[in-house]
Amino acid sequence: MACGDILQLRPFEIAGALLIELQRHEDERGFFARAFCEREFADAGVGVRMVQTNISWNRRRGTVRGMHFQKAPSEESKLVRCIRGRILDVLIDLRPKSSTYLRHSAVELDAESRRAVFIPHGVAHGFQTLVDDTEVLYQMSDYFNPELSAGVRWNDSYFGIRWPVNEVIIHPRDNSYPDFDPETVVLD
Repeated sequence: MACGDILQLRPFEIAGALLIELQRHEDERGFFARAFCEREFADAGVGVRMVQTNISWNRRRGTVRGMHFQKAPSEESKLVRCIRGRILDVLIDLRPKSSTYLRHSAVELDAESRRAVFIPHGVAHGFQTLVDDTEVLYQMSDYFNPELSAGVRWNDSYFGIRWPVNEVIIHPRDNSYPDFDPETVVLD
C-alpha cells in the first residue's frame, strides 16, 4: 500500500496546519491505519521529520496544557493525537508573516475518531481535556530545548479563546505567562 492510500491530509484554519484523518482498512479483526507517512506529508508540501514522541496523561476533565511553542532557532512542528478521552485542541498563529497571524483555531480530537492535527513551527499549541482520564500523543520535529521553551497565557483576552470547561486545572507556569505583546513575541 502506498502512503497516499492511507492518510487524508486536509488544510486547517491556521496557515500550514493540517487535519489528519486516518483511512481505516477494516476486517473481522478490527482495522489497520497508518498514523504518519513522511512521504505523504512531503507530497502535501510539508517536509517534516519527527524526532521525538511524548505522551501527556491527564487525570481530570478541565485540565489545560498550553499555550506552548519553541522560540528560534527551533523549528519545532507537532503532530498531536488524542489516544484516550477527548480534548479541545487549540492553535494560535504567532508568525508575523503568516496570512493567519494572531488568529486562533480549535478542533476536538478524541480516541474514537483518531483524528490528529499537524501544527507548524511558530504556532502556539495547547488543549483542554473534556473528560477525565485523557491521554495525548505528541510527535515533534525538533528536540525539546528548555532554553527555547515559551508560551502565551491560555486565557489572554488578546486571543479570546473560549474554553468549554469552566473549572480549569492548570500548571502555575502556564497560568503565569504575561499578557501577549506582539513586540516581544516574534517568531519569523
